[in-house]
Amino acid sequence: MKQHTLFHPQSEVTRVPGEFGEQFLLTLLTAPEHRNEQAIKQLFVRAEPDHEETLFAMKRQGQRYGWDVWQATIPVAPHSHQTLYCFKALFESGQIYLHAAGQSPRLPQKHQQFRISQFQPPEWVKQQVFYQIFPERFHNGDPSNDYIAQHYPFESNKPVVIKQWGEPVAASHDGTGASEFYGGDLPGITQKLDYLQELGITGIYLNPIFHSPSNHKYDTFDYLQVDPCFGGNQALVELSEAMKQREMRLMLDAVVNHTSSQHPWIDVPKKLDGGAFDNEVSAYRDFYNFFDDGNYWSWKGCDTLPKLNFANDEVRDYIYTSENSVLKHWLRPPYSIDAWRFDVVHMLGETTSAENNGYYVAQFRDAIKQTNPDAYMIGEHFAEATQWLQGEQEDGAMNYYGFAHPVIAFLLGKDVPAAHPVELSADEFVEWLDQAAASIPFANQLAQYNLLDSHDTARFLYLADGDKQALKLATTLLLTYKGVPSIYYGDEVGLSGGYDPDCRRCFPWDESEWDHDLLSYNKQLISLRKQRIELQQGDLFTLYTDQDCWAFMRYLNGQHSVVVVNRGAARDLQLPLAMVSGEQRYHELFSGQAVQAENSVLSLGVAEKASLVLSSVS
Repeated sequence: MKQHTLFHPQSEVTRVPGEFGEQFLLTLLTAPEHRNEQAIKQLFVRAEPDHEETLFAMKRQGQRYGWDVWQATIPVAPHSHQTLYCFKALFESGQIYLHAAGQSPRLPQKHQQFRISQFQPPEWVKQQVFYQIFPERFHNGDPSNDYIAQHYPFESNKPVVIKQWGEPVAASHDGTGASEFYGGDLPGITQKLDYLQELGITGIYLNPIFHSPSNHKYDTFDYLQVDPCFGGNQALVELSEAMKQREMRLMLDAVVNHTSSQHPWIDVPKKLDGGAFDNEVSAYRDFYNFFDDGNYWSWKGCDTLPKLNFANDEVRDYIYTSENSVLKHWLRPPYSIDAWRFDVVHMLGETTSAENNGYYVAQFRDAIKQTNPDAYMIGEHFAEATQWLQGEQEDGAMNYYGFAHPVIAFLLGKDVPAAHPVELSADEFVEWLDQAAASIPFANQLAQYNLLDSHDTARFLYLADGDKQALKLATTLLLTYKGVPSIYYGDEVGLSGGYDPDCRRCFPWDESEWDHDLLSYNKQLISLRKQRIELQQGDLFTLYTDQDCWAFMRYLNGQHSVVVVNRGAARDLQLPLAMVSGEQRYHELFSGQAVQAENSVLSLGVAEKASLVLSSVS
């Protein structure tokens, strides 16, 4: 049986009052009968308001944008923070279910159904283009705060190395990778806000900035002090104020799974009084987890990163419960940050494991939202993060699994992080994206933190063996796909780098070293995303796939953009625009050409290893 064209604009779901409580008004769009071989006999919304199936009949409400419009209301689930539903269409010869993972002749499993959570990410997040900065390597704005020994009264078996800006970084962390200092700081970021604003950036995510023995700062010594070499607390105040003047958002990195082994609570070097290491009567002994031999549990066996025990009341109080806790402190004036990113958030918990992890992540959310209801909260997850993204925990995740990994597999043929070879057709690529997105609420799909690379991974350009065209294709996807795009500092000018720590090279401020064509490409895409609301919060509808090419539409209330990403040979495409009618006109971003659809078909030629981005012209 031919599948009927059904489309559910998730972005149009509205909450309305009902006779027996609040309801959701759902809209389903179907192609009219003259564009389909079979007529729809009945349409239903299928839900389980009391854990038992109920079919809610849909009524035709006329036409819109070339679609037949059907609507129905369903009750908000009273037993859960989530309301799950799907659609059922009956034909003369069979049925189709429409759900978050696509269409099928049978009822989908619950993890594939559309879902709405009562917990919503902040509205402002959808409009952002973030820029991730590793502070020690972005810009040295104040040489007077460069590495000074008295700022770092730490024990180390690695020699401290002071390097000139742009010198090669260490080959690994087995060497001096964590103890090399180039002088990057927060005043340097403040001084470069004009550059970032010209690029089109609206938000900055900073890797950890709190006092720490290392250059990466993932081994926190003091959670309430910005590192002196970054300029101290006042430098953060000045950065925050300067960003607010530009209406830019700031996200900090929360490293609360573990501390530094030199934190006063544990004090492995035994430089202070009262530390828990080798001291069974320490007041902080239960802040960590000790083995019978006196050693302690640490992050992945790294002895410089002892793991915190959240079963301890005082740990919880210090990190998130009390009014003066770490998570609340930096959300308040004079710092007034807008968001927290949680390092290895899935690993924290009680005793030596991630026991009760979900409870604590939800508690973090509560503490953050109580302090600033409009704050954004994301977690670091290299693998699938579905269980943390159902609404009551994280707003979004660093979307490695649902974006970076499939993009790298499709465009570069590499399965990260090990870069094993993989073959992925466009169909398989889209299936991966769709399945990853389908299992979380649409609002959280739009709040996913999409990225191509980061401080923890080899840069995309390095994995691509310097292939700039591949990076351009990936950048097109980054700026047009569902979710919040983030550019890792320097990617926009062609900065490369291998695996950590090589991915943390200094930003090249000598413009003669920049790839200006790549920079212009980024600016064009960022500007378009900020102009087009459908790229920020519209639905995504696949128009075409073959072995090497994917074409999709971002759609919101009739306004739409068509994106084509082709990793293979040049080809001509005939794209059926089922959700729009008439002779639609488009503007293509990169060529500036005007393109017109005829009879709801868009005829395009796409070059070898190239992309097109066409936006509707009203």
